Amino acid sequence: MAELKHSLAEMFKSLLNDKKYTSIRDVLVTMEPQDVAAVLEEMEESKLPLLFRLLPKEEAAETFVEMDPELQELLIKGFSDSELKEVLDELYVDDAVDIVEEMPANVVKRILKNADPTMRREINEILQYPENSAGSIMTTEYVSLRPEMTVEEAILRIRRTGVDKETIYTCYVTKDRLLQGLVTVKDLLLSPDDEMKIKDIMNTNVITVNTYTDQEEVAHMLSKYNLLALPVVDKGGRMVGIVTFDDAMDVLEDEATEDIEIMGGMTPSEKTYLRSTPLDLFKHRIPWLLLLMVSATFTGLIITHFENALAAQVVLTAFIPMLMDTGGNSGSQSSVTIIRALSLGELDFGDIVKVIGKEVSTAALCGSILAVACFGKIMLVDRMLMNNPDVTPAVAFVVCLALLITVVLAKLVGCTLPMLAKKLGFDPAVMASPFITTTVDALSLLIYFFFATRILSL
Repeated sequence: MAELKHSLAEMFKSLLNDKKYTSIRDVLVTMEPQDVAAVLEEMEESKLPLLFRLLPKEEAAETFVEMDPELQELLIKGFSDSELKEVLDELYVDDAVDIVEEMPANVVKRILKNADPTMRREINEILQYPENSAGSIMTTEYVSLRPEMTVEEAILRIRRTGVDKETIYTCYVTKDRLLQGLVTVKDLLLSPDDEMKIKDIMNTNVITVNTYTDQEEVAHMLSKYNLLALPVVDKGGRMVGIVTFDDAMDVLEDEATEDIEIMGGMTPSEKTYLRSTPLDLFKHRIPWLLLLMVSATFTGLIITHFENALAAQVVLTAFIPMLMDTGGNSGSQSSVTIIRALSLGELDFGDIVKVIGKEVSTAALCGSILAVACFGKIMLVDRMLMNNPDVTPAVAFVVCLALLITVVLAKLVGCTLPMLAKKLGFDPAVMASPFITTTVDALSLLIYFFFATRILSL
């Protein structure tokens, strides 16, 4: 895909240099808006406005929505007021809101100035809802029918108003803005009688969300119930908009990206990797690196505290990296599994006892196998093949016992911390690999030296 995008960009550059604008337009109309946006990202900034103006009006608006905020801002600054108004007139309200949220104040002011009064009012209404709520991602453009309408009247209304709606397949039946039910276009087309009332064929069992429902929960509901759109109601039960499946997909992608970045020990970034400068990457990575570096001081203090024991039995030092790595990996396995289950709604804090029981049982099995394998490896490789007389069966027993307990505690920490974070209102992804690993490193050392000093009498 990357090669094709680059090839198309080079072709457009060549055609622009030769001023073959008709040929460019003929190619552009055959492409999907998402692909056009991807190619525009490869173009020189000076060529963007000209290439964008070659797009048909409707495709230009759809392409504009798919572009990165930086390119959108660049184009808006190059648009005349009439060109900007043409693009805005073709946008759905939720797409216009997304653009407004990404733009600086001076650009927002110009957008609102050129938007028609209805769109301006709807944009301002949506912007009042909290970030990451259903209200902030909904669109107010949906088909509304009255319960007393006949099937024929409903179809005529869809034909008359549907061109400006984001989706027409699912229509919502309202009375005084109160949601009564829903009916699909399939229901209307397959109705045996055109004079049948909408109230007689509508589905009154409608799944709804509140304007303040978290956007991630909305996305999961759309996926769970296989819906194309989900109606959004206010506290009084009045319908104010819908969240469509494509918006939910964007939410899930953004949430997944954010979780991956946090789990990797970075603060979330709104820019793509290629659009991020080294300074941007530095700002997102350095806070966690500093925090983890400072937190690693605890492991250093533990080793310093037991330096006399290490001096008496230097061979113990060789097994510290293995214990810490195994503990960290074990904790990460559990934390990732639990974080995923929490994000999918499979678990809540009430399941913590079941989770602990399952993870401890799993840890006991994993730890036992690892301990047996480790004992064999120490005696065969470290003692016999490497001919190290300091590696005694007692030392091997201490290492393997510490390994077993470390794995159990690591998985216990890995499963409980994300659930506690969720309970306290934090993102469970914060309690992922870097944080878990640092915590388990300290625990593994304490366990190791505890058994070493007791069993080996150091």
